[in-house]
Amino acid sequence: MPDTEKMTLPVVELARENNEFRKVLWTGEKTQLVLMAISVGGEIGGEVHQGHDQMLYFVAGTGVARIGDVETNIADGDVGIVPSGVFHNFRNTGSGMLKLFTTYSPPEHEPGTEHATKAEADADE
Repeated sequence: MPDTEKMTLPVVELARENNEFRKVLWTGEKTQLVLMAISVGGEIGGEVHQGHDQMLYFVAGTGVARIGDVETNIADGDVGIVPSGVFHNFRNTGSGMLKLFTTYSPPEHEPGTEHATKAEADADE
């Protein structure tokens, strides 16, 4: 879907249907919308975004969020808030995929980026 065609999306439904590790849905000048699906036992991977705030909205599954030095359980309906410069990681501890959509402000990935797996995403960085 071209970036400018749809400005209203059923994002929760799209996130629940998504099975790719990362799929950029929309990129604007100051914000980006991305779908993610984390395999059972998998993780996003510990990272720090300098100059990028991130919000993660969980729509299916269960896991553990680490933001800074704090770890907490996460599930469908939770939001993770990651300010710029803060270490974070999200692990899937459930029996099914951990699915979410996330926003980066400003954008973090090239428009149209798709990675089927974490290994593919890691190889592209």
